[in-house]
Amino acid sequence: MPAPVNTLLIEGSFEELTEELATYLDSINNAQGHQETTVHDDVSTLLQKEGDQKDEVLKKLVTASSILNSAPEREFIAAYNLLIHLVRQSENSSNFLPVICRNVSKPVTSSPNNGTGLALNILSTVFNTLPPDQDTRYHVLLAILRIIRTNATFDSLKPQLKHIDTWLEQWDMDKEEQRRLFLAIQDVAMEAGEDDAAYQYLVKALRTIQSGEEVSSTEAHDLSLRALRSALLNPSHFDFQDLIALDSIQALRTSEPVWFQLLEVFSADLLDDYNDFKDEHDGWVDEQGLDGTLLTRKMRLLSLASIAASSQNRTLAYNQIAKALLIPTDDVEMWVIDVIRAGLVEGKLSQQGQTFLIHRSTYRVFGQNQWREVGSRLDMWRTSLVEVLRVIRQEKEQFVREKEQELRDAEQRSGGMGYRPRQQQRQMVDSGFD
Repeated sequence: MPAPVNTLLIEGSFEELTEELATYLDSINNAQGHQETTVHDDVSTLLQKEGDQKDEVLKKLVTASSILNSAPEREFIAAYNLLIHLVRQSENSSNFLPVICRNVSKPVTSSPNNGTGLALNILSTVFNTLPPDQDTRYHVLLAILRIIRTNATFDSLKPQLKHIDTWLEQWDMDKEEQRRLFLAIQDVAMEAGEDDAAYQYLVKALRTIQSGEEVSSTEAHDLSLRALRSALLNPSHFDFQDLIALDSIQALRTSEPVWFQLLEVFSADLLDDYNDFKDEHDGWVDEQGLDGTLLTRKMRLLSLASIAASSQNRTLAYNQIAKALLIPTDDVEMWVIDVIRAGLVEGKLSQQGQTFLIHRSTYRVFGQNQWREVGSRLDMWRTSLVEVLRVIRQEKEQFVREKEQELRDAEQRSGGMGYRPRQQQRQMVDSGFD
């Protein structure tokens, strides 16, 4: 995969190296029993002509370079590195690099076991020897993604994902090109079973669809349904606000009203609303290939998160939870544990009190109602703080009064002790002890 390498040093003049590579290409063809080729002769003829024939020479070499995929494994990387070195000496290298990438992306017949690693090595070399802001890197990266997808090596891509947005900015890619890259990454993640990453990049692709015509296009429609289905069927995905905010998803309100209605249910409604949806559209969930059991479970967890977030005293009774989730009271603790594991709520169960004490809860939708609730809670906290401050002030004043009284008492006691010794002294004189 791409790494911080920016140079490729090979000794020799352009003429010497091109003839060397041309001879090597002819030798591979001959060794494979293919029709005799004349790459070396063609290159030599071009080099002898007057004027700059560099691009014509490179065209001959690049066109014939597909045979390198059958080169011995120990010579594969060196041969391709030489070709890349020669191509980079042309001002029109971007015309040749896509062909090299296509050739490398084909099976390496000389090394079926290590072919993927060899191909990625060459493509990484191409990627890293290009200037960071050169948009040719974009096409090289697409070739890398094709190889990774074919061979399910997603782990080799993960470290590079953090650079994607920066690269796209450097290359000044338009929205359509960005979408193409995001979808390529999504395909790779799906192939590798990385559902969360796949969904993340599918949503990124949808965010590139913004204009009116694009939002209503077939592509936008299909991608939106794919994202919605993926969000619904992912057992660990509970936040649907990222979809609701997308223009292309909003377009489903007209083109796919039932799908959009289901999205609204999962975005903000409760289990009763989902059951009403199923009654209204009897059999629709199964017809669409959705997992009804999974959807019901998610709605129970989301419903529990909602009632926890709306609880004013931060406490839910077991029977209240059972009623909202349509479950026996004996199953409440199991569902509370599941919602905590899902990261939607934090709290503590009390078997003795048959209550769930809520420490933290997640709002599924944050709109005007939620702002009013936050305002109400802030008012409650402010009132509580005012009362606390009043009590503290009273205690402080009482403390000051007590200290002042202690000082007065101490002064009085000190005055009394000063009088007695003098009285005792007079008594002693009168008694004749002097």
